[in-house]
Amino acid sequence: MITAKAFAGKHYAVLGLARSGLATVEALLASGAKVTAWDSNPEVVENLRLSRAKSRDDGADEGPSTTLGTNGLLFANLDEADLTLFDSIVVTPGLPLNRHPIAARAREAGVEIIGDVELFARARAELPPHKVVGITGTNGKSTTTALIHHILHTAGVPSLMGGNIGLPILAQEPLTPNENGVGVYVLELSSYQIDLTRTLDCDIAVLLNITPDHLDRYENFEAYAASKHRLFEMQRPDKVAITTEATRAPAWFSGLETHLRTKVGAAVVDAVPYFAPLTFVDRQPEWPSLAGLHNLQNVAAAYFTCDALFVDDANILAGFHTFPGLPHRMERIRERDGVLFVNDSKATNAEAAAPALAAFPKVRWIVGGQAKGETLGQTADHLDHVVAAYTIGEAGPMFARLLRKAGATVFECETLENAVKRAAEDSQAGETVLLSPASASFDQFKDFEARGDKFRLLVGAL
Repeated sequence: MITAKAFAGKHYAVLGLARSGLATVEALLASGAKVTAWDSNPEVVENLRLSRAKSRDDGADEGPSTTLGTNGLLFANLDEADLTLFDSIVVTPGLPLNRHPIAARAREAGVEIIGDVELFARARAELPPHKVVGITGTNGKSTTTALIHHILHTAGVPSLMGGNIGLPILAQEPLTPNENGVGVYVLELSSYQIDLTRTLDCDIAVLLNITPDHLDRYENFEAYAASKHRLFEMQRPDKVAITTEATRAPAWFSGLETHLRTKVGAAVVDAVPYFAPLTFVDRQPEWPSLAGLHNLQNVAAAYFTCDALFVDDANILAGFHTFPGLPHRMERIRERDGVLFVNDSKATNAEAAAPALAAFPKVRWIVGGQAKGETLGQTADHLDHVVAAYTIGEAGPMFARLLRKAGATVFECETLENAVKRAAEDSQAGETVLLSPASASFDQFKDFEARGDKFRLLVGAL
């Protein structure tokens, strides 16, 4: 795990004990800090108590420990505790600071609220030589993060990915540099994580795009965009900033570019127009997991990032070709009787679903869940590809109404089981049954992964 002497002797409160919270508790305790932990779910707290007790029974309290069973771990309801006792409060990114009372109580107590990525930023001075790439944006973050990590691995550059993807960053072992003295941490960063970060000075910061999302957490779209921009604002002037959004949203990019050049001084690359003329861009059909126009953004960002890390074109292109793609993102599940079944459960808003609709010419579209707005958004531009739509979940009736108004054929199915069964029965050879819900999953599933896993099982049982 990643630890730091800088944490020793301090008292941290950790609110939220899911994966990143548990990793934070363990890293802080192993660093010699005192930790008071809490979660709104009593079962989660009890599980941590039991884990600590078991570790103590195994003798883990003798000397420094990398287990949860150390004398520095306490439990207290942080909704009631005296927050002035703590040096910092570390919260899970999912905690809605715009609504949760701990935000106001922390301000009154004069105690900072941070996240695990900020702890990583503060530990960097004690890590072996390395660079950090930070990737944010509304859509494409996971693909771009995984692609950059894959290219670096292909090129023999030590790297790991974390943040909003994979293992929590503090749970991972520090990188050992290669013979050139370089290791690269590749971090996917949501706006929520950036909000909890103060000092992450990325060697390369990437902003893919910004479209309306998470507006329940922000006053307006401008506030959401400003959160993304902070990734650049934390950079020192000698660092690199990359965006793929300038040509699509020139108005806000113009202001951002001015800010970067005058206040930060970072080198700004608008990746897409620079990438498109390169002689190998017409080889995109050779990259099976990077199909579709939307992936041009992701590929361009990955190319310029790896180029800035001195990876040569041959290794970058090899990485494009061998990239396996991500689960739940335009994931080809199976072909049955000439019908392709594709799992795009990670498309939790309309802008994320639109590229999948665009990528397949004849689509049986499974759509719905917990919608983030009452609009078809960019999916409306590709309804000519939709043979029929099969609506599910809480937002099913809304999507049915909007789609019928747009002239689409719609079947209201309510559940994923019904939608897969009906779409499979209706489909013809050459068509694609596409789960690309344009909605969050929380009305019927734990998360988008659970929804995609269910789709995979249903398709496999056909």
